Amino acid sequence: MLDYSDLGLQLAWPLAMTLAWMAGELVYRWTALPRIAVYGLAGFVFGNLAAGYLPPSEAKNFMWLANLGLGLILFELGYRINLRWLKNNPWIVVTSVLEAVCTFGVVYLVSWYFGMERLPAALTASLAMSSSPAGLLRVLNEQGASGQVTERAMHLTALNCVMAVFTFNIVVGIGVFQTSGDLTHAAGSSLLVLVASAGLGALFGALVPFWLRIIDASRDGTLAFALAVVLLVAITSVLPLSPVLAALTFGLVARHRRIALSPAQRNFGVLGDLLAVLMFFFVATKVQVEHIGGGLALGLLLVAVRAVVKVGICTAFARVSGISARKGALSGLALTPMAVFAILLMEQTRWIGVDLFDSLAPLAAVMLLLDVAGPILTQRAVVWANETRAGKEA
Repeated sequence: MLDYSDLGLQLAWPLAMTLAWMAGELVYRWTALPRIAVYGLAGFVFGNLAAGYLPPSEAKNFMWLANLGLGLILFELGYRINLRWLKNNPWIVVTSVLEAVCTFGVVYLVSWYFGMERLPAALTASLAMSSSPAGLLRVLNEQGASGQVTERAMHLTALNCVMAVFTFNIVVGIGVFQTSGDLTHAAGSSLLVLVASAGLGALFGALVPFWLRIIDASRDGTLAFALAVVLLVAITSVLPLSPVLAALTFGLVARHRRIALSPAQRNFGVLGDLLAVLMFFFVATKVQVEHIGGGLALGLLLVAVRAVVKVGICTAFARVSGISARKGALSGLALTPMAVFAILLMEQTRWIGVDLFDSLAPLAAVMLLLDVAGPILTQRAVVWANETRAGKEA
């Protein structure tokens, strides 16, 4: 006999994501707000207000798929990074380093001043350094954005990701060492993981273009790159390494192996769209409503402080790096998204036995705010810079 209760549990996640996608399409058509902001809000609703509807037993599988979605986006981001441009205009690198360092320092001091312990404050600050490539690229591709603000935001985001992952893993390694006293375990969770992840990504970046040349398919390697990212995320999950650095390095090296990026690879077509719905919906279910109440005031303050630092530094170094102060400020505003990248980074620490969600409870408010507001602010930044498809046609 058919067990309808078991059937309902199996359909819970697919049905919830379908409803989130439908809501995203309707809101986008009615208001032109980014779809991913609606996916995130729907995930929070189903994960909290509809508590018990989504079976936690399925969450591990969806976590892997969310990492795959992020892996595809990181590969695309790495593919669109121009190292020659960074070499010719080192002020972009200077801007990124100062912006990330100042963000870490200010967020750490504010968090510690308002009562957080030093280690959680450092973890919060390292996450605040980052900008979410998922939130940024989905909005840019949705808007058909191109121009100075768009390119600068992508390059700053890529640099931020690398620095945030490095800092976060070092801080986690210090925490592991403090609790376990095992220096080998601590080193394995930090610097060695980063080096191995980047090395694995570079290996894929060399081998996949080589394979495409052998089979004479270098003009459109969409399927090959997608399958390679699937394999890369699987390997980094099993070992475990950092899928963030591995996928980003993969895209960066593959681009400079002179394989052309075809239009089909932007967002990876239907596969990328499907995984985007899953990823933004799933990560929002990880934000627990009970954490938001106690951390809301601090969360709002951290969001404001982070935004002021990023916009301020990007504005201050705009003219020396070749753009107007206004476009520099808009570039900083475009860096607002953080939630998806930060939550998946926090989830990965569970593989080494560290659960950060409870110790970083005030960060839940930051995640919810930036999961919804971040993509909207990125969209506004490229619209105000007149770099969207609609802006160019007007």
